[in-house]
Amino acid sequence: MVFSSLTFLFFFLPIALLLYMISPRKLKNLLLLVVSLFFYAWGEPVYIFLLLFSSIVDYIHGLYIHKYRDTSPSKAKLVLMSSIIVNLGVLTFFKYANFLVENLNQFAGMGIDPLDLPLPIGISFYTFQTMSYSIDVYRGVLRPQKNFITFALYVSLFPQLIAGPIVRYEHIEQVLMHRTFSRSQFAEGVQIFIIGLGKKVLIANSIGSLWQDTQAIGAGELTILAAWLGILAFMLQIYFDFSGYSDMAIGLGKMFGFNFPTNFRYPYIAKSATEFWRRWHITLGAWFRDYLYIPLGGNRKGKLITYRNLFIVWAATGLWHGASWNFMLWGLYFGLILAIEKAGLLNFLKKLPAFFQHLYLLFIVVISWVLFTAEELAHGVTYLKTMFGFGALYDQRFLYDFYTHIVLFIIAGVAATPLWRVIDTSLVQKESNWWAPTRQLIKFTGMLAILLLATAYLVDDSFNPFLYFRF
Repeated sequence: MVFSSLTFLFFFLPIALLLYMISPRKLKNLLLLVVSLFFYAWGEPVYIFLLLFSSIVDYIHGLYIHKYRDTSPSKAKLVLMSSIIVNLGVLTFFKYANFLVENLNQFAGMGIDPLDLPLPIGISFYTFQTMSYSIDVYRGVLRPQKNFITFALYVSLFPQLIAGPIVRYEHIEQVLMHRTFSRSQFAEGVQIFIIGLGKKVLIANSIGSLWQDTQAIGAGELTILAAWLGILAFMLQIYFDFSGYSDMAIGLGKMFGFNFPTNFRYPYIAKSATEFWRRWHITLGAWFRDYLYIPLGGNRKGKLITYRNLFIVWAATGLWHGASWNFMLWGLYFGLILAIEKAGLLNFLKKLPAFFQHLYLLFIVVISWVLFTAEELAHGVTYLKTMFGFGALYDQRFLYDFYTHIVLFIIAGVAATPLWRVIDTSLVQKESNWWAPTRQLIKFTGMLAILLLATAYLVDDSFNPFLYFRF
C-alpha cells in the first residue's frame, strides 16, 4: 500500500488538533497516543503491532536496567545488551534480511528464497529512539518512565514518527508529562509547518519530477549537461523533501506543545564535508556520535583508532539509509572525505577564499548523491562517466528541461540559503520604521500563498513521494 501520509496528515490534522484542545489535561497523552497509532495504522495496519512490540520491549527493559543499575551492574548490562539485541534484531530482520539473503545467494551459491517483506515505515527512526532510551537509562542520564502510555507516546508520537527528526527521550521528558498551551508557540508551529509544507510540496515534488524523468531516460542515453541537471535536481529534491518533512514535524510538535530538535541548518552553504554533516540530518549525526563513535573511543586513542572509528560510523550511517551496497559505498565515501579533511585538508581549505570552499563542498556532495541514488553500482559508474565527458554535451531535451525549470532552480537555490533571514535580521537591527509592518504583511501573505498553492497541488497531483520513508 502506498502511504499517502502527507495528504492524509494535511486533512487529518485539524481533527486531531480539535480533539486535543477539548480533551482534559489528564487524557491528552492517551488521546495523542491513539491519534498517533491511528495515523501509523493508516499506512501500515499490520506493522502497528511491531511498533507496539518495540514500545513494550524497551519500556520493560528500561525498568529492569534501572532496577539493577546500582545493585547489580552486571545484570543491568545484560538487560541493556538484551534491549540492543532485540532492537537491532528487529531492524535487521525487517530491513536487511533480503539484502543478506541476496548476498548469500550470490557469493556463497546458496538458494535461499527471499522474504520480500515490506519495510515498516519509520522503523530506522523509532528503533534508534528506543535504543537511545535504554542506553541513557543505563548511563544514568535519565530515570525510566513508569507510565506505559507516556512511554508509548514517546515512541509513536505521530509528527516525527515516520521520518524524524530522531528525538531522544531526555529532550522531551518534561513536556511528555507537563505541557502548557501557548498561543505564540502554536502560531510559531503553524508557520514552521507551512514553510515545511511549501518546501516539500512546491519545491521537492516539482523539481523531483525532473529527476524522475532523467532516471527514466537511463544514464547511458543522457548528454553531459542533462546528467548534471538531473543530479542537481535530485540534490535539491532530497534536501527540500527531508528538511521539509522535518520542518513539518517540528511545527506540528510545537502545535501540540513539544519542542523537537532542529534537523537541518542550510547544509548546502557549508564549506567542508565536516561542516556539511553538522548541518545535514543533525539528529542522526548526533546519535551516531554519542552512541557509537564516542563509545568506540572517538578521537581519544590516537589517529589510527580515530580513522577506524570514522569508517565504522560511516559504514553504519550508509547501511542505516538502506540495505544496499550503494548506501554502504556512499557512507564510506563520506568517511574517506572526512578522514582526509581531518588529516589536513580542512586546514588547507580554510586558507582558500570562501567561494572555492563552497565549490569544493558542492562538488563532493553532488558526487555523493550519484552514489546514493544508484540502485546498482554499475548504474552509478555509468552516470558518473556521462557527467564527466562520455557523451554529447547537450541535446534539445536538455534545452527544454533547462528552460522550463530554470526559475524553479533559482527559487530552490535561494531557498536553500539563509538569505531571507540575513535580510530580515539586518533590517530589524537597523530598526527601520517601515520594515515592521511590511515584514508582517510579507510573512502573512507568503504563508497564505504557500498554504493555498500546496493545498491545490495536493488535491491535483499524484506525484508525492517521501524519499526518507524507505529508510
